[in-house]
Amino acid sequence: MRYWECILNTPSEEIDSRCDELAGLGVGGFVVENEEDFRSFLENNHQYWDYVDEDLENRFAGVSRLKFYLVDDSDGLSILQQVRARYPDVTVSTVEDSDWENNWREYYKPIDVGEKLVVVPEWEEIPAGGRLPLRLDPGLIFGTGSHPTTKMCLTALENYAGPGKRVLDLGCGSGILGIGALVLGCESCLGCDIDPKAPDVAMANASLNGFSADRIRIVAGDLIADASLRRSFGSGYDIVLANIVSDVIIPLSPHVPAFLKPDGVYITSGIIEGRQDEVHTAIERAGFRVVEHLYEEDWHCFVAVRGEA
Repeated sequence: MRYWECILNTPSEEIDSRCDELAGLGVGGFVVENEEDFRSFLENNHQYWDYVDEDLENRFAGVSRLKFYLVDDSDGLSILQQVRARYPDVTVSTVEDSDWENNWREYYKPIDVGEKLVVVPEWEEIPAGGRLPLRLDPGLIFGTGSHPTTKMCLTALENYAGPGKRVLDLGCGSGILGIGALVLGCESCLGCDIDPKAPDVAMANASLNGFSADRIRIVAGDLIADASLRRSFGSGYDIVLANIVSDVIIPLSPHVPAFLKPDGVYITSGIIEGRQDEVHTAIERAGFRVVEHLYEEDWHCFVAVRGEA
């Protein structure tokens, strides 16, 4: 089905009134793009990221506009004509519904990671070459295997994963790291993420790889704020993974020793250039010694063990 995508530049103070006017003309829904809202969202949720893509920032720079869609049929044309009569400066282009649902998949292909793994989208064939396939359909959750932080964690994990090992994945997102640990031979994984959608997405991805609840379990919650949640995780893990952001890794690190075996390994990433020193310090203050430092495209990953050299 074809649609008209309509964009109307709108002063911030007139957004509500114009939405009311457009609704009166028959427009059913709107996307509001407003730099003030964008900046406010970033400021109030900065704990979830250290970096915002420059292209995304540029997209919202100086922006205040309404976007809406009309079906390319006689009813939609009637509404469009009324909109144009009221707002001659509206810009209109055509899109297909398939553009929204599936076109992004064209850009998501199998990705070789480290020496052993290949991350394969659910809809792609497993490539030849003998690498261990890690099937994934990320949906709207972070973790596709293409980001440097994820690749560095999986690369580091290759050196420590193995039979009988238990893994705790903190900030698990799509489940890619925990599932990768199982693909690499680990016995089990417990994952946790603050996003309530994560358990369903991660378990669906686990199922794509043939892993069920007897090997992997995912829970949603804020483990830094919730002491009872932390206690429920128990201890004795061989590997703790944390691919999050610096502002979460720093307060999280003091809790990690309680989860690990004495000879356990802490692998953490999501650390943007400029924050690595303070994260390194926080890891050391938590009783760890950094034994490996990976760096790619302005992102850092640390591998740490307990105690002195």
